[in-house]
Amino acid sequence: MTLVAGVDCSTQATKIVVCDAGSGEVVREGRAPHPDATEVDPAVWWDAWQTACGDGLLDEVAALAVGGQQHGMVLVDDSGRPVRDALLWNDNRSAPQAQDLLAELGGPQTWAERTGSVPVASFTVTKLRWVAEHEPEAAARATGVLLPHDWLTHQMRADGGGPTTDRGDASGTGYWSPAEHRYLPDVLERAFGRSLQTPLVAGPRDAVGETADGVVLGPGTGDNMAAALGLGLQPGDVAVSLGTSGTVFAAADAPTADPSGIVAGFADATGRFLPLVCTLNAARVISAALSMAGAGLDDLDRLALSVPDGAGLVLLPFLDGERTPPLPEATGLVHGLTRHNATPAHLVRAAVEGMLCGLADAVEAVRATAGEPRRIVLIGGAARSLAVQRIAASLFDLPMAVPEPGEYVALGAARQAAATLSGEGLPEWEVRTETVVEPSADAADATAELRGRYAELRERLHG
Repeated sequence: MTLVAGVDCSTQATKIVVCDAGSGEVVREGRAPHPDATEVDPAVWWDAWQTACGDGLLDEVAALAVGGQQHGMVLVDDSGRPVRDALLWNDNRSAPQAQDLLAELGGPQTWAERTGSVPVASFTVTKLRWVAEHEPEAAARATGVLLPHDWLTHQMRADGGGPTTDRGDASGTGYWSPAEHRYLPDVLERAFGRSLQTPLVAGPRDAVGETADGVVLGPGTGDNMAAALGLGLQPGDVAVSLGTSGTVFAAADAPTADPSGIVAGFADATGRFLPLVCTLNAARVISAALSMAGAGLDDLDRLALSVPDGAGLVLLPFLDGERTPPLPEATGLVHGLTRHNATPAHLVRAAVEGMLCGLADAVEAVRATAGEPRRIVLIGGAARSLAVQRIAASLFDLPMAVPEPGEYVALGAARQAAATLSGEGLPEWEVRTETVVEPSADAADATAELRGRYAELRERLHG
């Protein structure tokens, strides 16, 4: 058995899976938490990596690759040391800078055509502008900019050479073109005020170095691109991930450019493209509602399914502001409260529906740019809930496959490592489907009414 490893350096934790390179079977796993913050010292990721490795986790591993949270900005000096804590994707402080850059460089249409996306506070390019404006001393010390997966991969290398990235993660910076497959130095310089060194963009199966133990390092990629590899996503599949954030993404053969800014036109980790919508608010909306209801996760299905279709409240789920649509200052809202529905069960049901209504809008946006989907693939911690599955299938109005629970970002990184090691195509690893859920015809009218009320409320408050 040849062993490979995949790393998921996510917002909340570092997770590692060790797999059989031939079959993808997971033989060992490790995990270590990260602090719950929107900026963090990158050394935290290195410490978590070492803790997650434990004693012997990587024994006999021949290759590994890193999937990392997208957009995070790691500014480094000429010795490679960070000049400040990394600003993560979920840090909204650069929302004004996103608007400034949008106006300065030609507006939404130009940004979409050049970078595949319209900049929002999550993107690296906006964080560069924020640091240049608010922390000039740190900016003056910076000579290069990396992403979280770039930084962690580079720390693992023992054979010298400069930092590397891949096309998938680079496409989320706001200064790299998926269509032209190149950096856009003028955009970066406009954002930061001067040039910065950027990592070499490695090919999808390029080895970028070795660890001190001789483990071959794959190029790695962004977390969503790695999840697409782990799921074996094919054209016609739309993945909906319910984690800290909510993401909706699809495999596409051609680059996309959505001037509305709803769909980000990313590249993937294979040579294709990954149109994607990301929301800040996903599973934690449900957690917050359960906490307000004095209930726990074990109560979710009982409470949510005790409320009939069409009988709940309407909840706008913008508890942490929002990335898509770009509403960084928005808050959550419960609408339609009466004495009849003022119950914990109605609140929990509304939280599930509100979270999923936002993601159903995202599915529609991806459909408009990437073509008609044939099915939804639902993943993430909240996907295990029967209530979430049933409500999602009706709201998305598509057959929905729910794979067995797994660390799909880390699995995708491991699959890339196997391809890097072999020098051939990606290995065919089976993705086991736990269940398939069909939309409920009985719930169609109530679902349509819910989506209409949700859209009307969002439009009334936010335009």
